[in-house]
Parts: sequence; C-alpha cells; structure tokens
Amino acid sequence: MEVCGTHTAALFRTGIRAALPGTIRCLSGPGCPVCVTPPETVETAIGLARRKGTVLFSFGDMLRVPGRDGSLETARASGAARVRMMLGPVEALEHAVRAPREEVVMFGVGFETTIPAFAAVLRRAAAAGVGNLFLLPAFRLIPPAIEALFSGGKAPADGFLLPGHVSAVIGARPYAFLPGRYGVPGVIAGFEPVDLLEAILALLGMIERREPAIVNRYARFVPAEGNPRARALMDEVFAPCDSRWRGMGDLPASGLRLRDAFARFDAARLVDFEVPPAGEPAGCICGEVLRGSRTPAECPLFRRRCTPAAPVGPCMVSAEGTCSAFYQYGDCAIGGCG
Repeated sequence: MEVCGTHTAALFRTGIRAALPGTIRCLSGPGCPVCVTPPETVETAIGLARRKGTVLFSFGDMLRVPGRDGSLETARASGAARVRMMLGPVEALEHAVRAPREEVVMFGVGFETTIPAFAAVLRRAAAAGVGNLFLLPAFRLIPPAIEALFSGGKAPADGFLLPGHVSAVIGARPYAFLPGRYGVPGVIAGFEPVDLLEAILALLGMIERREPAIVNRYARFVPAEGNPRARALMDEVFAPCDSRWRGMGDLPASGLRLRDAFARFDAARLVDFEVPPAGEPAGCICGEVLRGSRTPAECPLFRRRCTPAAPVGPCMVSAEGTCSAFYQYGDCAIGGCG
C-alpha cells in the first residue's frame, strides 16, 4: 500500500503498476489531504467564504470539492462568496496587511509537508501584530492514519511505501510501530521510476525474509531525523488533537489545533452561522477507497456520473486522489492492473 497520492500517480504514470506481476497487488491508502478533509469542514469553509467582510484563501484543489449545495468554486462563481486561490499561505498574510478592514481566512489543508509553512506565517503575523488573519485548520498527520488502518488487528497490506515528502519533515522514527507492533515493513520512497522500483524490491525482500523494518530509500532528500527545524516550528504553533477523517472517522491525535498563544488566529471565532449537516455523496465510495478496502473501478459512479470535469466525491478532484489517477491512466486502471 502506498499512502502518498503522488506515489499513486507516479506508479501509474511510469507504467510500473501495470508492469508488476499478478502476484503483487498495489493498494492506495489515505494519501490525499484534499480527499480526507471531512464534509463538515468543507461546509464551514463555504460558510466563511460567504460571510460578509470575509475573504477565504484556499489551495486550488479544495475549491472543487463538492459540498452539500455546491463547492467553493461554484459559490464564488455565483457571487455569493469571496474566494482566492493561493499557492502558499504567505499570500493570505500579504492580503491581510493590505486590507486591514477585511477578515482574511486561510483554509489550512495538508499533511506534515505543508503545515510548517502555515506555522511560519502565523508566527510572522503574531510578531507583526496582524489582527485580521485567521486559520481554518484541516491539517492531518500521516502516522496515526496508517495505524488506524490496522483497526481490528488485521494488516491492510503486507508492506507500505511511505511518503517521501512527509518523511522529509518527520523522518523515519514515527513509522517504527509498523514493524515493532504489527510486523509489517515500510520503505520511504522517492518518486522517480528507479526510486519506486528500488522501494518495491526492498519491501519484497523484507516480506520474503520475514524481517520487517523501516528502510529509507530516499536518503538524498530524507535525513533519518527529518527536518527538526520544521518540526519545532509546527510544535510552537500547533498541538496534536483528535481529528475526523473522511471515510475513517475520528482518529486520536491525528490532527492539529492552534496552541493557546496563537488561539486568536482561530477561524472558529468567525463562525457565526449554522454549519449545515454534511455527509458523503450518495453512491460515492471515496471513504472505502481511502481505506484501501475498495478500488475506484468498484464504484458505480466512476467514469459515469463522477469524472474530473464533474466530480461527485473528492477522490476525483485532486491530482493526488486515487479516483483521479485511475481515471487519468485509463484502461489499465479498470482492467485489473492491481
């Protein structure tokens, strides 16, 4: 199982997934931050964007995630919401400084790779006394999600391709529970064809020898200890908290909240509206896809009602979404390539 959406796309794009023998099955896990953001958070973001005097900054993929009555993109197109696409959170800070009478909300979506950038912006805003910048946090942590896949005591896979980008921040140690507690190996992998092949070979060797361990095959970018400076910045601004994942429910210590020293930036202070009840779209199996229990080809909506041009569920929205990868790379995805 790969738990990185970029790995999912790379395994398809490079042809590796199709070239693997039939004895090897690839599963895609919860590796897309857009996909795992729960419906109620999407509805909160839409509500904030509709709020008078408020502008919401978001990464592009989140704009198209369907909500109960449309998306951030359709709300913006109707003129009912003020939404700006951002490449990074510093853009929201710069807008807040230029427009002090507006309340500027950053929609903070991402895994450990993205979180330090938001922490840096909030620390900068605090130092400058910026009072009109807010954060709607939808951050998720990868190791607790991987461990949640073992609920019921059954391993979802014989081995894991571990995310290179996330591991560049957190290092290898947080994955030690895989061999230590569950007897399952993991390999931190890069994204080039040789990286992926080398990682798969290392996994197969450990499985065959029954010698599970965590192996770093992306050492040119992933130090054993990760990035201590980035982690310290995250720890300064955020604290772990229980968090809800789409398709996986409430997972202990799998999200982040603002620490008390930065609580004034919490966008929850602006929620003066009722967040409508939200659930999964009818017929969508995105939650099961995220758990690796089903594939997009098993979804009755896949390639029929649900396409990248008209997504029903978030797994079809992001380039890191499993459904998007299965759709983009065609017949191989449907024809049983893993």
